[in-house]
Amino acid sequence: MQVAIIGKGHVGSALAGALRRAGHSTVFGTRAPAAADEATISGAASRADAVILAIPFDAAPEVIEVGNGFPGRILIDASNPLGVGADGLGLTIGFDTSGAEKLAALAPKAHVFKTFNQTGFENMANASAYAARPVMFVAGDDEAGKAAVLQLVADTGFEAIDIGKLRAARLLEPFAMLWIELARKRGQGADFAFVLQRAGA
Repeated sequence: MQVAIIGKGHVGSALAGALRRAGHSTVFGTRAPAAADEATISGAASRADAVILAIPFDAAPEVIEVGNGFPGRILIDASNPLGVGADGLGLTIGFDTSGAEKLAALAPKAHVFKTFNQTGFENMANASAYAARPVMFVAGDDEAGKAAVLQLVADTGFEAIDIGKLRAARLLEPFAMLWIELARKRGQGADFAFVLQRAGA
């Protein structure tokens, strides 16, 4: 697939490397392209089968506007609505909606999915380092596009699990916060991942 990754930070770079190793073509969408693997946000999206938002959640509305809502595109929200409060880093949106649903409302002609948000960039860079494939859940309303998204996730080394409609992002964003809490606050470090283990396996 042709994949546009909006954002060239830790998450975007990790996903680009993993997707390229799996044979996918990637280009970074940036405001000011300065390298061979970069294009403008709208230019990158225009040639892509899928667009990944690998940017801070607060930056996503402006990017969606620049991309004219990414009409007709698979749009993968890899962000989490994070902010710093009295108890440190935490979610800014609760259980009656999700960041992904808010972004979907801003891009009504795109096919929005939530995934690549549930673990650290270290694991996205090399999920195959684990003996058991780490799990990565996928939520989205567009059934036609979901198979392609699940395949992208699997190609990066994760066990890709369909968790249903986009409203399930209300579960996935807090699930991401659990990984963040353990990795960044509770001393577990980034070299662990969640696994979906079945009895007898």
